Amino acid sequence: MSYPYQIKSHPHYKEVYQHSIEHPEDFWAGVASHFVWKKTWDKVLEWNFKQPDVKWFLGGKMNITENAIDRHLENHPNRPAIIWEPNDPEEHHRVLTYKDLHFKVCQFANVLKNNGVKKGDRVCIYMGMVPELAIAVLACARIGATHSVIFGGFSAQSIADRLQDATAEYIVTCDGAFRGNKDIPLKSIIDDALVQCRFVKKVIVLTRTRTPVSMIKGRDVWWEDEIRKVETMGNPDCVAEEMDAEDPLFILYTSGSTGKPKGVVHTCGGYMVFTTYSFVNVFQYQQEDVHFCTADVGWITGHSYVVYGPLCAGATTLMFEGVPTYPHASRFWDIVDKYKVNILYTAPTAIRSLMSYGLGPIHGHDLSSLKVLGSVGEPINEEAWHWFDEHIGKGKCPIVDTWWQTETGGIMISNLAGITPAKPAHATLPLPGIQPALMDEQGKEIEGNGLAGNLCIKFPWPGMIRTTYGDHERCRTNYFAAYADKYFTGDGCLRDLEGNYRITGRVDDVLNVSGHRIGTAEVENAINMHAGVVESAVVGFTHEVKGIGIYAFVVYASNHGDEELARKDIGATVSRIIGPIAKPDKIQFVSGLPKTRSGKIMRRILRKIAEGETSNLGDTSTLLDPSVVAEITRGRV
Repeated sequence: MSYPYQIKSHPHYKEVYQHSIEHPEDFWAGVASHFVWKKTWDKVLEWNFKQPDVKWFLGGKMNITENAIDRHLENHPNRPAIIWEPNDPEEHHRVLTYKDLHFKVCQFANVLKNNGVKKGDRVCIYMGMVPELAIAVLACARIGATHSVIFGGFSAQSIADRLQDATAEYIVTCDGAFRGNKDIPLKSIIDDALVQCRFVKKVIVLTRTRTPVSMIKGRDVWWEDEIRKVETMGNPDCVAEEMDAEDPLFILYTSGSTGKPKGVVHTCGGYMVFTTYSFVNVFQYQQEDVHFCTADVGWITGHSYVVYGPLCAGATTLMFEGVPTYPHASRFWDIVDKYKVNILYTAPTAIRSLMSYGLGPIHGHDLSSLKVLGSVGEPINEEAWHWFDEHIGKGKCPIVDTWWQTETGGIMISNLAGITPAKPAHATLPLPGIQPALMDEQGKEIEGNGLAGNLCIKFPWPGMIRTTYGDHERCRTNYFAAYADKYFTGDGCLRDLEGNYRITGRVDDVLNVSGHRIGTAEVENAINMHAGVVESAVVGFTHEVKGIGIYAFVVYASNHGDEELARKDIGATVSRIIGPIAKPDKIQFVSGLPKTRSGKIMRRILRKIAEGETSNLGDTSTLLDPSVVAEITRGRV
């Protein structure tokens, strides 16, 4: 069975896209009509990008959990909603049907209410990738509390900053978390954070690792004990709170160029409509498919394409607690084989990492269930794209190369699997309802194809950011001040002769070398084509002769032996692929790059290291492994 708003062919895409641009309100109202509303909206859209002030489905009343869970109970209560694969492959996996999920979400929603949480309160969730993380997220949404998930690898200071910014008085956490060969003491880290956050009233702790923890009387309670209290009450049902379409659903923090975290706010109605629509269309989801998004729920990809998008579509979503290389580099392929995964959505970082192990880990695994592959995070380089296509998709699975951001809520530019053409390293075409614009430095829109500019969006879409929590002016200046009446993505973009969009990196990642504009993504792609390179990141630094020089941080697949010879080989590769002007001036070999969990390379940190500004590296809290920064700083060339 397909969905009434699912695009069926390339001509159908063109027809729908044209309608969405000419009659955007009519288009989105049509999509939204396929969701459950307690009260239909009075007006589809009000907007003003100057403020900014954007409202979708004004007056509409709903609850996202009724769309993600309740409405599926009548037709397929026993369909798997969440399949959970633990970190240790020897541990038993878990399957929650939609009926199970409804029961557990209502149960924990009542736990939250028993502990004083009410509509509008902020709840911080700091957990490993266990099913209870999704349950806690949905339970907050059920009662109208605003959830703020913090990735379970952040430091105590990072948590304290976020708790203070959101004034979150309630926390849901675990005693600890497993990730690869690491045990992370989550509750202990929370305790350290709470030294600075005396306003926190309750901490609910799930047992996972059986790590010894300190439980403070009156503040800390065990998840399991609180569940038992609800069970003694009898009926665990919890009526979904009526929410306005524009009520906040969650706050998700992203790093900025300053040390202060930036709380992106998404609202209930528009986010629900947009994430579900994009999920169904980009991946061409068919009911009964198993969708495996490898992202952590601590990031926007996990919010949108592990939890809300799939569940609102009645899909089966797979959550994975571990990492792709533990206990061996065939773990992803084990999972695909075990659960007959149909859609695999992962980061170029993971793909390149697995490439470095060769083809051995793939052998002996049945990957024939795969129908769609997806890439998210960094723009995927051509070598990784082709490896993914040939060795994982066997040349039969369309690869969707998705471009979007925390702030956009869902996928904005991507080919639709098997419907619109793919092009290696290109996000290709905007989704219906998305109106991109390329802008020059003078603020004029660049018309026509075969040209590059700064990527903006010139009309609102339902899933877009509404504000940065507690600081609306920061939202305005960051996203809406650079270009009049447009949302500025911060990314540079090329529109090729066929109208396909290719993200070239952040605008400040376009280097002006001796008067030539060179995109860092282009240089990285060339470096990555060298046989010994796993991945790279390129930034500019002040150069006496050229103005801006090119500094490359390179992860090598194995010991590079003679460093100078390896540098010359890489330089020759870049010269051959792009030209001598793009040859890096400095190449530093590193064991890893500073990345967020979603795979985004934090180039602002690398820029400061390249310039020698190592005393003020800004906010490193969103990094997967902050220790890599110190190593890179020490090895600066």
